[in-house]
Amino acid sequence: MSDAPILQVKDLKKHFLLRKGLFGGVSGRVHAVDGVSFDIGAAETLGLVGESGCGKSTVGRTVLRLLNPTAGTIHVHGTDISTMGARALRPLRRQMQIIFQDPFSSLDPRMKAGDIVGELLSVHNVGDTRSDRRARVAELFSHVGLREDQMNSYPHEFSGGQRQRLGIARALSLNPEIIICDEPVSALDVSIQAQVINLLADLQAEFGLSYLFIAHDLAVVEHIAHRVAVMYLGRIVEFAEKHELFSNAQHPYTESLLDAVPVPDPTIKHTRRRLQGDVPNPIDRPSGCHFHTRCPYAEERCRVEEPILKEVAPGHLAACHLK
Repeated sequence: MSDAPILQVKDLKKHFLLRKGLFGGVSGRVHAVDGVSFDIGAAETLGLVGESGCGKSTVGRTVLRLLNPTAGTIHVHGTDISTMGARALRPLRRQMQIIFQDPFSSLDPRMKAGDIVGELLSVHNVGDTRSDRRARVAELFSHVGLREDQMNSYPHEFSGGQRQRLGIARALSLNPEIIICDEPVSALDVSIQAQVINLLADLQAEFGLSYLFIAHDLAVVEHIAHRVAVMYLGRIVEFAEKHELFSNAQHPYTESLLDAVPVPDPTIKHTRRRLQGDVPNPIDRPSGCHFHTRCPYAEERCRVEEPILKEVAPGHLAACHLK
């Protein structure tokens, strides 16, 4: 992996305003993403994990500028894209693609598989002729483990795993450098999950791709990520190399997520510490450390003072007053 980051995100925020009625004023603000920072190098996978509703997918969509950021900066190869207009952003979109969570609803059921994968080639005028584009689509099908004759099939004729392979082929079509993987295996059977994860790893090795891999399952992230960022209620609460995080978690929330990972050996007794309560309302977040309402170690300081993300070991960051 190169030392120079391809993607740099600094203090990224995305807030959604709540309004009363059709013409009413602002009644609240959803802090979906609230000051997230990270970078991703060439051929690196950063795992972004957390419970549903913590803001993971919003980070991915904002990084791609599918959503406009409320604040913060997004740099791709040093170019700030956070405030770029649609015209200026268009050439850079070829460098950044996304694999969606749902392998069915993300595909147009009225289009043939080959047309779905080749659509971006037409939009960005890649290939001199229709024959060139079709050859490129056939090549992409081969890369993701699909047959050329399946190009004339419709999405409903594919299995869930095959549909996700179509989504991967579509994301690869413009030779991007960065792919946002938005929970790409969560809707698949466990056996198919392994196949798709292995495919993503193989493609990364072959093409030098960089991934932002969004997931709620740490067991999946362990197999593909190089570094892991743990999110809670719009903020990163722990950040470390994969092996360091799995062997030496420093934040109570990360500990709870790791405790929830199933152990595939029935002879091993596994004591789980269940998280109490639900994720707080992002409109009315708890004061101090947002996790204190569910943390078994919370002290008075945690209820009133917000912890900062600080280095607790070389390359290992955690936002906890107790560390």
